[in-house]
Amino acid sequence: MKKSSLSISGFLILTSLFFNLANAELVEKIVAIVNSEIILDSDFKLLQKKIKTSSMIDDSLVETGDTHSLVDNKKSQLDYLINEKILDSEVKRLNLNVTMEKVQQEIKEMAKRNNITTDEVLNAIKSQGMGVADYQAFLKTRMERQSLLEMEIISKIRVTEEDAFTEFLKKNPQAKNSISEYKIAHILFNTKKSGPQAAQERANLVYNRLKKGEKFEALAEQFSEDADFSQGGLLGTFKAGDFSKEIEDSIKNIDVGEVTPVMKTKQGLHIFKILEKKSVKDPKFEKEKATITSSLVEKNFKRQLKIWLQSKKDEAFIRVNK
Repeated sequence: MKKSSLSISGFLILTSLFFNLANAELVEKIVAIVNSEIILDSDFKLLQKKIKTSSMIDDSLVETGDTHSLVDNKKSQLDYLINEKILDSEVKRLNLNVTMEKVQQEIKEMAKRNNITTDEVLNAIKSQGMGVADYQAFLKTRMERQSLLEMEIISKIRVTEEDAFTEFLKKNPQAKNSISEYKIAHILFNTKKSGPQAAQERANLVYNRLKKGEKFEALAEQFSEDADFSQGGLLGTFKAGDFSKEIEDSIKNIDVGEVTPVMKTKQGLHIFKILEKKSVKDPKFEKEKATITSSLVEKNFKRQLKIWLQSKKDEAFIRVNK
């Protein structure tokens, strides 16, 4: 009986040893530890799959700034994975968990933004070789990280109009710092109606009465021969460059409330009055302002994210196994 017991005992020990050795082959190698997060060999394989679907790679987490370096550069891949774990560690620390209900809602919003159905979104995901559950997990993580970055970085970025205009001037050195904008009224004397000489006499008469202090609006009402006459002789708002050089030189040298001498144009003779005068940005800048501002925000975000990540790495426990 003793011999039998020993045999059974030995068999159990050998079986246990064999089982442990077999398990050892199945246990993945831990490549690195970031705080309480671990990076496994399988994370590199998963990253390779994500690289093939570029929309699943966050280029702001790529140390070199070049996503192509992730394809075959092991160090770039490790740096990227460490950056991800830093974010995930902070998400856990700050309890920024996103529920699956919110993930489902985001997918619905995504469909709405693209004018398609939720099923069409899910089918598009499947067509890229990704399971719906995998995508939901990816989206959940992305939303949690976005919440973290909004709180830690994005909410603190400030880009003023002056910042955007300075950037505009760098790319457009020929542009002016500002352009004058005028709100103008006028009194028109039609030279074709009664001839140039009679029109000139009427214009001179009105100009002299203005100089004596009579109201421009009243004289415009009485004498203006503008077929499209507006109350008070209002002509509209114009920017520098909209007039001939002669008229513009005359306008820019008088103050608000003053009038120009009698001036000749193709339409006839005019007396202009400056109602408002202000400096505005170059019209080209106004068209490009939103794009420039967005670009500056993105540039500032990437710079601040790099600084933030480095500060978190300095505070973190990071061990890379050889």
